[in-house]
Amino acid sequence: MAYTAVIFDFGGVITSSPFEAFNRLEAERGLPQNFVRTVNAIDPDNNAWARFERAEISAAEFDLLFAAEAKAQGCDLFGREVLGVLAGTVRPAMVSALDQLTAAGFRIACITNNVPTGHGGLVGAGLARSADRSDALEQIFARFEHVIESSKAGVRKPDPRIYLMMCEKLGLEPAACVYLDDLGVNCKPAAQLGMAAIKVTAEAQALADLSALVGLALG
Repeated sequence: MAYTAVIFDFGGVITSSPFEAFNRLEAERGLPQNFVRTVNAIDPDNNAWARFERAEISAAEFDLLFAAEAKAQGCDLFGREVLGVLAGTVRPAMVSALDQLTAAGFRIACITNNVPTGHGGLVGAGLARSADRSDALEQIFARFEHVIESSKAGVRKPDPRIYLMMCEKLGLEPAACVYLDDLGVNCKPAAQLGMAAIKVTAEAQALADLSALVGLALG
């Protein structure tokens, strides 16, 4: 299959996984491992995290609603504490791959579930509050032809509509696109629509799988 576009998730793909940061927070607070993911997996379409990523609630509301959900699972943790650790580490080889794809004539785009907090609403995608880091990440986002943010679109992955929104922006059928995400639940609808979906478990694995699909030695 000759693919025309590559669509990337941001946090967990271009940057290190936010789940690593959640685990560090849990260890520091003496919480069960993967506690944050457990809370966010309960009523995943309507919990505080999902509603915040769709910009249906404010940061202050998220803070208290998440705390209530955490309390219902037997632990004390405020939403603001989770948001405070979201900034990920940029993966230089993935950024290099963006440039290689563009140079080879591929169109690149990004679909990110994020929250309406911080510069550009991209904290949920791994944006730190440092001005220098903000500039560096803006340079990465500038590489994409199109970016769809859940907090601005009002729809979030894994809702199939957000993938179709990107296809419409690109003017392409799903079958012409490769999609990368660190969550299998987000890869599934992309694959069902006809995209070649790559679940990212590690940087090297993602680059190897993508290289095989597009016929380039990436990274």
